[in-house]
Amino acid sequence: MTGWQMLLYKEVLRFWRVAAQTIAGPVLTAMLYLLIFGHALESHVKVYDQVSYTAFLVPGLAMMSLLQNAFANSSSSLIMSKVMGNLVFLLLTPLSYLHWFVAYVGASVVRGLVVGVGVLLVSVFFTELSFVAPLWIMAFAVLGAALMGSLGLVAGLWAEKFDQLAAFQNFVVMPMTFLSGVFYSIHSLPAFWQTVSHFNPFFYMIDGFRYGFFGVSDVSPWLSLGVVASTAALVSVWALWLLRSGYKVRS
Repeated sequence: MTGWQMLLYKEVLRFWRVAAQTIAGPVLTAMLYLLIFGHALESHVKVYDQVSYTAFLVPGLAMMSLLQNAFANSSSSLIMSKVMGNLVFLLLTPLSYLHWFVAYVGASVVRGLVVGVGVLLVSVFFTELSFVAPLWIMAFAVLGAALMGSLGLVAGLWAEKFDQLAAFQNFVVMPMTFLSGVFYSIHSLPAFWQTVSHFNPFFYMIDGFRYGFFGVSDVSPWLSLGVVASTAALVSVWALWLLRSGYKVRS
């Protein structure tokens, strides 16, 4: 293996060896959401014609789990290396900042996709899903995981201790994912909150991903793809700039 391939392999192996925590745990959490919200609101909420509320929930929960775990993978890896003091060994290698970026974000994409697929697999016990546009599903899954992996790099570089990283996740990532239409359609919101939702890039990731299953969405999937792709590009450039400058890594 080349250097960046070895680093990618190491990052994938890092979460795979504790799969009960990094994969099975998030899948179980999503299954509990599906069990509780699906059974409680199935007969009371109707979002799309010919789509049950439980089926409506599944893509949102899968994407939410994918995004949160892609973010957690890169951010937790960096902060653990910084706190434990073993990040210096990576600095001694001839790996460039591009190699770091590809390895950390690549591992985040892998973990996010594995968790997302796991949620979809367990959902077959609760409802029947359709896959109207599989290419849209893959596009939003990969772009969303890459975006959150890059954002995790930014958070991991910025944070100096676990408390700061937890604050970033609790006050930025969690609210934006829960307010992105996972459990509802934004058309059910008042006009003001519908407008606010359109400024949340997480909404476009959820909505575009859901379009791939049912062929219907709250906004055009092309608009969602444009917003997600441009946001992913901006966050990636931000992460690359921080890595290149050695922000809080070489100090």
